[in-house]
Amino acid sequence: MPMEYDVPDALGIVLVDDRGSLPFALIHGEALVAAAAWSLGESGITPVDLGTRWAGLVDSGEPVVLHDVLCPMTPPSFLAECLVDAVEHQHVVIGVRPVSDTVKQVVDGFVGATLDRDDLVRICSPIVLPPAVVAGLDLGPEDLADLASLAAVLRDRYPVRLREAPPEARRVDSPDDVAVLEALTAVSEG
Repeated sequence: MPMEYDVPDALGIVLVDDRGSLPFALIHGEALVAAAAWSLGESGITPVDLGTRWAGLVDSGEPVVLHDVLCPMTPPSFLAECLVDAVEHQHVVIGVRPVSDTVKQVVDGFVGATLDRDDLVRICSPIVLPPAVVAGLDLGPEDLADLASLAAVLRDRYPVRLREAPPEARRVDSPDDVAVLEALTAVSEG
């Protein structure tokens, strides 16, 4: 039974294209794709089929929530909060996590200066598009594969708010990352 959130009607897509076989890895005994779909539905957002054409989303007049399957444990409450923020303020909302790795510049093939990680974020889930933004875009599956590129396009065209996602929303890139996320989100038996 879905949790109750005071959220506007919205459509949601769990993004799985161009993510290899990792969406089918298991976390807490479920495939990442199942965990991500559960979180989306539990937030009160209506999941739509991946084959839904963009024109159908535009015709709905509803906001669209893009939820990356590689952020499967994003809490439903965070998805709902981002949706409410996007609709209330009519801006795109993008979930991000702080960068904790040391990041270096490469100049002419040589390692250069260290970038200030306080100025860096990593895109995670969700990306929430208010109805006016949905209507102004014509996206296909190929446009949804790389969320960082999509975020850059959105920032060039629309007002965007970055919202820091909770640790559970971290993105996984490997089976080892899945194991770390599973440990992070394990429910202790008390």
